[in-house]
Amino acid sequence: MLSCPFLSHLPSGLIQSRPWSLLRFAQRCPVIGKHIQRAMTAGVEESTQSQRHQQPPPPPPMSEKKCPFLSGRLAASDAAVCGLSPPSECPYSRMAGRPLTVCCMDEQQAAPMPAEPLVPQAEPPNLYNYKARCEAQLQRKRDDHSYRVFRKVNRRGPSFPLAEEHTGGRKDITVWCSNDYLGMSWHPVVQEAVIEAARQHGVGSGGTRNISGNTIHHEALEAELADWHGKEAALLFTSCYVANEATLYTLGQLVPGLVFLSDAGNHASMIHGIRTSNCRKIIFPHNNVARLRQELLKLPLDSPKLVAFETVHSMTGDISPLAELCSLTRQFGGLSYVDEVHAVGMYGAAGAGVGERDGCLAGMDLISGTLGKAIGNIGGYVAGDATVIDAVRSYASGFIFTTSLPPTVLAGARASLAVLRSVEGAELRQRHQAAVQLLREALLSRGLPVIPAPSHIIPLHVGDPRVAQAISEHMMHRCGAYIQAINYPTVARGDERLRLAPTPHHTEPMIVRLADQLADAFRLIGPHLLRSDGLESAAADPPPSLQQLVVAA
Repeated sequence: MLSCPFLSHLPSGLIQSRPWSLLRFAQRCPVIGKHIQRAMTAGVEESTQSQRHQQPPPPPPMSEKKCPFLSGRLAASDAAVCGLSPPSECPYSRMAGRPLTVCCMDEQQAAPMPAEPLVPQAEPPNLYNYKARCEAQLQRKRDDHSYRVFRKVNRRGPSFPLAEEHTGGRKDITVWCSNDYLGMSWHPVVQEAVIEAARQHGVGSGGTRNISGNTIHHEALEAELADWHGKEAALLFTSCYVANEATLYTLGQLVPGLVFLSDAGNHASMIHGIRTSNCRKIIFPHNNVARLRQELLKLPLDSPKLVAFETVHSMTGDISPLAELCSLTRQFGGLSYVDEVHAVGMYGAAGAGVGERDGCLAGMDLISGTLGKAIGNIGGYVAGDATVIDAVRSYASGFIFTTSLPPTVLAGARASLAVLRSVEGAELRQRHQAAVQLLREALLSRGLPVIPAPSHIIPLHVGDPRVAQAISEHMMHRCGAYIQAINYPTVARGDERLRLAPTPHHTEPMIVRLADQLADAFRLIGPHLLRSDGLESAAADPPPSLQQLVVAA
């Protein structure tokens, strides 16, 4: 419309804020105005003569040939007609410098158009208060002591497990709850691999695996992970949460009638993937082989089914009866999906996990693992049959529609994996198991409420979020020891605990000092949690030294 020299004098802001005013201005055009008037007159006459419910004929079409400006342009192309032209070319706009209300009109008849006041619209009442809702939900967490405040912890690289804590001012601390179980995140070989990758390839992947984000390093690491677990193929994800969620959801979508049988202790990523698949799910008690058998007996033998569970449980420290679970799943024609997140790098001759240690790799259909714990980096993966892995690669949106892992992560993970599969890796695992045993026995001998567990994770039962947090704060501020309190929803209400994860780099003096400090903290804050039998056994039979344990291992 603004190609018309007559209307081009209108302020653009007026058109945007009051577009309905265009008709009033158009009526004042000496050409278009006549057509509008004629059409309106014809419409009134027709409406008085027509029968009820009859529609009046459309107004006569407006012809560009009747506009003295446009008629001179019709010989040109349509684009020229629609283009902006100097207003001076139109005989009706030669008074361009004067107000539009008098342009193309008799000055004596022209009158300025009355201003239409802009009335501010009042805010609609009763809008939903999203902020208030979120604040109410946050207050619920504060009230039940499950609200989380993240600590600001800067680890000291080669001095790990030493670190700096900056939450309430800088202080030196020792970390006792890291999932960097073997300290591989700062291993010199790993560091150099990361630095060199940054020099050679930069620090970003540049896209998804399908669009410029796939490299030879992605495929090399996937091949090495598959070989590590004795599988045909592996697929990398940005985290193992995504790996679990995307893989289980995708299999649920691809396999009609699939039934999930899920361990009650499974990680949130597995639970969410199964839930969102909308497949039928059966939950069996944690590590309960007998109950799993009962549930499998209720299903047709030829129906598709998938049994999902973890080997090492992150909070209880339990290790599943892997051989029995896998054998039972095969017996009933199901697929086993085994989460080895807290086991890869930690068990087995080459560190491939509990499956390698127990000789069960062949019976594990799909294995998920992480690059973010014992491997010391970030990312996750799934390994298994090449066709199944390719189907996940082709259909899992959590894999397809996300930026791939960067070259620094890939190089660091490959370097770490090489160390963990070597003699050095085996020695690290030996020293680690010795440190775990020494700390567990030191805690037990002081009467602390150690939850029995066969893995490298040492939980201390507290059962009250306030007490757990108070002990954690005491250990941090009074002792310089960082032990995270674990509350709901990570564990069930009433199962609140402290979770310890010693490394091969915690020395014997560190371990003994921690055990003494924890005993003092429990006597001060939670004396009802101490066990008298442990105190008596400590006096009679002190625990062996770390060196003795390493030699024994």
